[in-house]
Amino acid sequence: MEISTPVSSDVVRKLRVGEIVYISGEIITARDKAHVRALEFIKSGKKLPISFNNAVIYHCGPLVQKVGKDWIVISAGPTTSARMNRATKELLNYVDSIVIVGKGGMDISEEIKGKGVYLAYTGGAGALAANAIKRVKEVHWLDLGMPEAIWVFEVEMFGPCIVAIDSYGNSLYDEVKRRVEENFRKMMESDKAD
Repeated sequence: MEISTPVSSDVVRKLRVGEIVYISGEIITARDKAHVRALEFIKSGKKLPISFNNAVIYHCGPLVQKVGKDWIVISAGPTTSARMNRATKELLNYVDSIVIVGKGGMDISEEIKGKGVYLAYTGGAGALAANAIKRVKEVHWLDLGMPEAIWVFEVEMFGPCIVAIDSYGNSLYDEVKRRVEENFRKMMESDKAD
């Protein structure tokens, strides 16, 4: 399925765990420091340079090179999303809908219900991601450093991503954990029977 930005809550509600998704339009990178600063701005009533509402937020610290007046994305692989758990839970209070892209999963199954989805993108695929980025539209907060700045990318068919947590709280990570625990329990019971 291809989705376009901005992403409405209707689109978010249609996405289900396990579906493959490609994104076209605008995605915004944000890592630890950007999340912290964004929340500081929101709480103090300062205007953010971008909106998280109806946005696709990509947990990514891209490698970007300035060529003349333009920025060229060399690599844009995902970073581990779990580092943003606390900030994301708080940020979800300020959005109607959101799509989050990263790797490794997040502990937000309850908080994201009715608001958004978490899409998993393959780690180590930075060149593939960069290939889907057609241009850098904006950059904000470069004082945080290149990987921590907010980059606004125009993308075409960014993916493949998999819906790992949907807006109903279903989580591939929870399902895998449940299956592992069940298999471990069966294995232990089998060993006791022998």
